[in-house]
Amino acid sequence: MLSRNHYDALVKIVGSDNCYIDQAHRQAYSYDATRQSFEPEAVVFPRNEGDIQQVLRYANQNKIPVVPRGAGSGFTGGSLSVEGGIVLALEKYMNQILEIDLENMLARVQPAVINKELQNAVEAQGLFYPPDPASQEYSTIGGNVSENAGGMRAAKYGITKNYVLALRAVLANGELIRAGKKTIKDVAGFNIAGLLTASEGSLAVITEITLKLIPKPKLALTAMGFFSSVSDAMNATYKSFINGVTPVAMEFLDNLTIRAVESAYKKGLPIDAGALLIAEVDGNTEADIKWQIETVERVFRENGCSAFIIAKNNTERDAIWFARRNASQSLKIYGPTKLNEDITVPRSALPELLKRIALIGEKYDHQIPCFGHTGDGNVHVNVMTNRQDALRYHNAERAIKEIFEAAIELEGTLSGEHGIGVSKAPFMDMAFSQSEMNLFRTIKKALDPNNILNPGKMGL
Repeated sequence: MLSRNHYDALVKIVGSDNCYIDQAHRQAYSYDATRQSFEPEAVVFPRNEGDIQQVLRYANQNKIPVVPRGAGSGFTGGSLSVEGGIVLALEKYMNQILEIDLENMLARVQPAVINKELQNAVEAQGLFYPPDPASQEYSTIGGNVSENAGGMRAAKYGITKNYVLALRAVLANGELIRAGKKTIKDVAGFNIAGLLTASEGSLAVITEITLKLIPKPKLALTAMGFFSSVSDAMNATYKSFINGVTPVAMEFLDNLTIRAVESAYKKGLPIDAGALLIAEVDGNTEADIKWQIETVERVFRENGCSAFIIAKNNTERDAIWFARRNASQSLKIYGPTKLNEDITVPRSALPELLKRIALIGEKYDHQIPCFGHTGDGNVHVNVMTNRQDALRYHNAERAIKEIFEAAIELEGTLSGEHGIGVSKAPFMDMAFSQSEMNLFRTIKKALDPNNILNPGKMGL
C-alpha cells in the first residue's frame, strides 16, 4: 500500500494539486476501453520532464509500480494499474506540439498530444502525418508510440514505428535518455527508439517524440466494391498490390458486418453481399489516380466484384466510409458482449484465415463478424457472446484461442495494432519461443530491474 509518507513525498515533487489518492480520481483512472478495472493507489500529474524523473526515481527506490497513461483508450489493458501503485497521468500538462519543422519535415511533440490535433496542425502547413488509428480523435501520440498504432492508411504509409525518428524518455531509475536523432539516417549505436516503440510503457516513460512528416498528397479517390464471397474479396486485395497499386487504404466488411451496419443505419447496403471492399488511392496528378482506380476496378471485377462505385465528391466519399467507420458499434445486434481481437496475417493468407474463422464460429455456435484493414492483413475479429451466460462466454474464449492459433499457423501475429497488455499476455507463449520470451524478460530486467514500470503486462 502507498503510505502517507509516500504520498507526502509525491506531493513534494508535483504539488498537492497534482497528486490525488481520493476515491474519485482512483476510480476515474482505473479502466480503459477493455472495461476491466484496477484501481491505482495514487494519480499523479507530472508538470514536466523533471517531475517524471523525480517521481520515477522515488518510485524505483521504494519499489512502487508506475503506469504511464495518456487517454486510456487502449483495447488490451496497457494503461491499467494491475498491481496498484501510481498512475502517471500525462494528459494535463504534457500535451504540447513543440515544433513543426518545415525544412526538415518533422514534428516534435509531447506524449499527450492528440493524434488528430497533430494531423490537423501539420496539414495546415502542407505536410502529412499518416498514422491514423480509429481512435485518432482522442488517442495520444505517446500511446500510439507505446502500442505502435496503425490505422486505415497503413497499407501504403505504414504504422507509427515508420515515423518515429527520436524519443526522449525517462528510465525506471529516473535517468533521462535520448534515443535516435532528427536525421533520416542514423546507424550509430543500438536502435533504442525502435526498442521503446511498442514497449507499452514497460521499459521507460516517453517524454518527447520526434516524428517524420511527408508532403501531403494533392488528390485522392475512393471506391467501394461488392463481392459474393469474402474469399473473392480477400483475393482481390492482394492481387491489387501485385498489379502495381498500393492503395492508401483497403478495408473490408464481411456479410455479418454489412447486415449489422444496414440494420443499424439503413444505408442501402446489399445484405446478400458476401463482403465489401473500400479502396482509397492518392497521388499528385489526375492521370496517376485515374490509372490506380481503373486498375483496382479491373482487378476487383476479375475476382467476382458485382458492383463498383466511385465517389464523385466528398459527400459520396463520406457515405462510402460510413459503413467502415461505424462497423464496430453496429455489431451489438449479435450479442451484448464483444470479444474484439486484431490479428494480422500476410495478405495472401487472408482467404484461408477468414475461412478458418467461419469454421470456428460454427464449431462454437457463435457469430463472428469480421472487418478491418485487408490492405495490411489486419483483421478485427469480433466474437459476439454474453458475459452473463457462463457457458457461452467460456466457449467464446475458446474460440478466441483457436483464432489466435490459426493466425500463428498462417505466419501471422497476435496483434496488428492494439498491443498485448493484459488481455493477450496469456497467449504470448503461443506466439514466441521460450528463448524469445527469455530475451524479452532480459531486456526488461536490464532497463527496469525492480519491475516498477507497467508491471504485469505483455507476459513479462
